[in-house]
Amino acid sequence: MDRPVTRSPDIVSADDPLAIDPDAMRAMGYRVVDMLVDRMTRLPREPVLRMATRAEMVARIDEPPPAVGRDFDGLIDRLDRDVLPYLGHFDHPRFFGYIPGAGTWPGALGDLIAAATNIDAGSWREAAGPTQLELTVLDWFRSWLGYPVEAAGVLVSGGSAANMTAIACAREAMVGPMSPQLVAYTSDQTHSSLARAARHLGFRPDQIRVLASDPNFRIRPADLVAAMDADLAAGRLPFLVSANAGTTSTGSIDDLGGLAEICRERQVWLHVDGAYGGFAVLTDRGREALAGIELADSITLDPHKWLAMPFEVGCLMVRRGDALERAFELHPEYLRERDHHDDVVNFADRGLQLTRASRAIKVWLALQTFGVDAFRRAIDRSIDLTILAQRRIEDDPRLELVSPASLGVVTFRRRGAAGAAAGDVDRGNERLVATLAQHGDVLLTGTTLAGRYAIRLCVLNHTSGEADVLAALEAVASDDITETARQIPLVSDASARDAGLDLAWLRAHGFDAEQLRRVHGFETVTDEQAAQFLGAGREESFDPGEAMTERWTFARVFYLVLEGRLSVRIDDAEVNILGPGDYLGEIAAIEWGRDFSYGRTATVIATEPSRVLALPAAALRELLTEAPEVDRAVRTVAADRLRRR
Repeated sequence: MDRPVTRSPDIVSADDPLAIDPDAMRAMGYRVVDMLVDRMTRLPREPVLRMATRAEMVARIDEPPPAVGRDFDGLIDRLDRDVLPYLGHFDHPRFFGYIPGAGTWPGALGDLIAAATNIDAGSWREAAGPTQLELTVLDWFRSWLGYPVEAAGVLVSGGSAANMTAIACAREAMVGPMSPQLVAYTSDQTHSSLARAARHLGFRPDQIRVLASDPNFRIRPADLVAAMDADLAAGRLPFLVSANAGTTSTGSIDDLGGLAEICRERQVWLHVDGAYGGFAVLTDRGREALAGIELADSITLDPHKWLAMPFEVGCLMVRRGDALERAFELHPEYLRERDHHDDVVNFADRGLQLTRASRAIKVWLALQTFGVDAFRRAIDRSIDLTILAQRRIEDDPRLELVSPASLGVVTFRRRGAAGAAAGDVDRGNERLVATLAQHGDVLLTGTTLAGRYAIRLCVLNHTSGEADVLAALEAVASDDITETARQIPLVSDASARDAGLDLAWLRAHGFDAEQLRRVHGFETVTDEQAAQFLGAGREESFDPGEAMTERWTFARVFYLVLEGRLSVRIDDAEVNILGPGDYLGEIAAIEWGRDFSYGRTATVIATEPSRVLALPAAALRELLTEAPEVDRAVRTVAADRLRRR
């Protein structure tokens, strides 16, 4: 039944159409608290994920707003019935996908306090209390990281915002305005938020150099040095390295100390993305694993991950704190009343937001309520459960360990039948993960490692226990993926040359669809796809001794070898020989994220007169989008070459 809410002249003037009687406010609050506590109590018995179609949700809640207010209790009932059940419960004990997040009740109440008091924590004058509270929380973080007293930070919405803030700060501190000569470096395991941030900050694709990670999914320091040297020789300016303190896919940690030394010697800014793993420094094991993080120029943290804060709260810490304000402070005439004395902080001068909520209240309230030791135990417990998962995977012949436990992540897959093709096993695992999500008993997600599909199990929630982890592993192990997978023949790993095919067709003009289908990996292209793809190509010739590509260059051209022989070399060592029926350039052509990709990973030199068909990267990417089997085959080749380099 619709009814107007009770208004109170004791709060504001009687003609305020949005005022509510204090007793009614209390009743509303009690109703909401009851609903939330009931939800949290029954959550372990609820599905981890409950999905719905757009049509189903439109039927439930798509409607015009009412002209007259409605009964609050009825609205809460509708939320509890029609909205809140249809989501992935990141705080569920069996939510092991992505990066889980189970907050705490004091943290949630902190958000309520910040929202109800409607704090703008952008300036000291209007928010001295909340500003000092944020400074206090940031100083806790500073001490945990081992940063010096002159370090400074800012709370933001999450890791994505923190990474963007870090890049902007580094650019301003190192060079000032944007320059086309700037180059930043990161690994192919870096979170996609860095690519998004770089794109929106105006960096071109050739200004972000993506480096192939080593077998442990970490940056190769030698490759970083070589790439910097090549860029300096080409007149470019290295200014930033973004390292990882716990990658999303595997929890891997870069050699932070080694990278810091390289950056210090070359006067390059080292940023560490510790959004996932940074707060592991609270534990002895985490501190050891993250050794060297204190040497970084900036660090991204996410309290709404391993510090168990409700979404959303991220953090950027900067070693030289004055660099943060120099990058963002701006004092227009309409803000002259704000306090700009040396002994106060205006957080609007440390980031992108002018009006900003107080995120510090929930962090402070939760840490004060439980104490730091409780969070240490929760982090240690997550690490222990991940190690338990690894041991169970290694002991179960039905399961295969892909990457060992690191921080709170372990990756694995269900083994296929004896002799099963890798592609079929991967598709079976991918479908298995989707099936588990649909059933709602457990949520896992996948990633691609070394060209193969892998299941990620991420233990982050303080609500998860040993029984939950073992149940998730058993759900995977007990599935028969031969029934789950679509049985599509895997493309042979042998090249056309090794298979002994007649390659005379490559020497003829008029490259067509039938000829393209004879190239390894392209067997399933349609006539229409081939015509569009080949129409973008041009023939190029190379004499013996002529370099076709140079390592570290940014050219993103894909080549089909028509005639001749090509030597693939890394650091003067020959690592491969290519001939008619082979292709190259797929590593640089495949997009890593938001137009950014690898540079050339090797130098290729013609050893005899050679002809190639050169195709732009955009044409290859379009074909890969339209032809999934070609996409799978080409990416498998790329992953194998990266692994063997």
